[in-house]
This record gives sequence, C-alpha cells and structure tokens, in this order.
Amino acid sequence: MADEIKKLATQSFASTKESTKIIENIQSKANEVMAVRTADVAYDIIDKIDRNLFERNCDAQAWAGFSQIKNALSSIVPDRIEHANQLLKTLVDIYEVYFDLYVLDTNGTIVATGIHRELIGKNLAERDWFKEVKTTNTICVTDLYFSATENQHTIAYTCPIRDDAGQVIGYFSSRFNWHYIYDILDSARIGKNGDIAIINKDGYVVACPSRKGILTESLRHLQASQRAISGETYGYVFEKDRVGKTKIYGYAHTRGYNAYKGKNWSAIVSQTL
Repeated sequence: MADEIKKLATQSFASTKESTKIIENIQSKANEVMAVRTADVAYDIIDKIDRNLFERNCDAQAWAGFSQIKNALSSIVPDRIEHANQLLKTLVDIYEVYFDLYVLDTNGTIVATGIHRELIGKNLAERDWFKEVKTTNTICVTDLYFSATENQHTIAYTCPIRDDAGQVIGYFSSRFNWHYIYDILDSARIGKNGDIAIINKDGYVVACPSRKGILTESLRHLQASQRAISGETYGYVFEKDRVGKTKIYGYAHTRGYNAYKGKNWSAIVSQTL
C-alpha cells in the first residue's frame, strides 16, 4: 500500500512539474508576442514622427521660393516687407503646426515675420542653426529646444532663399509647434500599464504622453535606449525599471524619410509584465 501511495505521489509530482513547465512555456510565448507588439508600436511611432517632420522639411524649402519671400530681400520692390508679413501670417494661420515663420537677410537679421513683428530687426547671426545653414547652404534642422520667444518647445527649419540666378539672398526659417507630435503619441495603442518616450541622440526625453521631463529626464540607463542610440533600428529587451519592476521595452531608431535624414531620435515603448 505504501509503495502504491509513493508511486502515485511520484506520478503526481511529475505531472505537476510537467504542467508547470507547460504553463511557463505558454507564458514565455505570450511575453514574446507582447514584446514584438511593443517593438512594432515603437517602430510605427518613430516612422510617423519622421514622416511628419519630413513634411516640415518640404514646407520650408517650398515657401523659400515664393516671390513675396524673395521680394522681401529686394530694395526695389514697393511694400515688400508688408507683403511678406501678410503671406507669412496667412501661412501660419492655414498651417497650424507652426508657431511662426521668419525671413532673414544674409547677415542674420529678421526682415519679416508672420506673428512676432517685434522681432523684425533682431539679429540671429550667432545662433548655431544660422551658422550651420550659412556654412552648408542647404536646409538645417535643429534638435528640439525651448524657445523663449514662444515659451514652448520647438524645432527650427532654416533654408537658403535664392534669387532667379541661384544666388543666396537670405534665409527662410520656421518654428514647428511641437504639440502636434503628441497627437501621434496619444493615438498609439498601448496597454494601460504601458508608456512611450521619444529620446534624442543623448538619451534625453523629447516627448512622452505625460509631457513631463522634456529635455531634463534621461533614459540612457536603459539597455533598450543604449541599443537604440547605438543605431539598432528595431528590437526589444526585458529589463527592470528603477523601482525593480520587470518590463518589456520595445525600441526603434529613426530611419528618416526621403530627403529628411532624421535627428538620431528613438522611440522607447514600455509595458509592465
């Protein structure tokens, strides 16, 4: 009788062990599916951001060719500044994704604006973006920064304005309303325990659903961030956050879009297990 009981106990233990292994395998597969999904969301988010910023790239270069913009830099066209101001204001009103639009001469002095007319006459020649565009003679895109003028975070797109002979006669510069990037984050499908962060090349947060920690919080300590910053285009890792919770971190690094090369940003999407 004792042998039978022992045999049954052994069989029961083996069965329980096998069941536990099966359950663990199922959980592992489920976690892997969730991880791939998390990485896919990160990939989709950074792709949408790249496409949005590519359009801003196109806007600046197209508008720099408008006759009213070129005429603002001519000394022989009557009412040239007022006509340029009116056009810029109309563009800002129609394209709500911009805070403001500027026309600058080759010395870096603002000659026309859409909104902040008080800036006309201000010289911006010492700004890094102006130095870059003047050196390269091609469109320059800043990283995200805080604009004291707008009291908001923005990105500046600046490109040469050329006359009919192709000579650079000034520069067109736009200020993108960063709030429109949050539309992409807010519409992303993540779980209730999920979170999203867009980080720059140094690992600092440039966008997240809470709108907090922008350019002050660093995620560089995360393995997912380190992989993305190093240029890995897509992937996921399982790691603990700062409070010890195990999470899935999906990541995707910018690929740019068409002529827009991107700013070496990455999307990090997390999901608590």
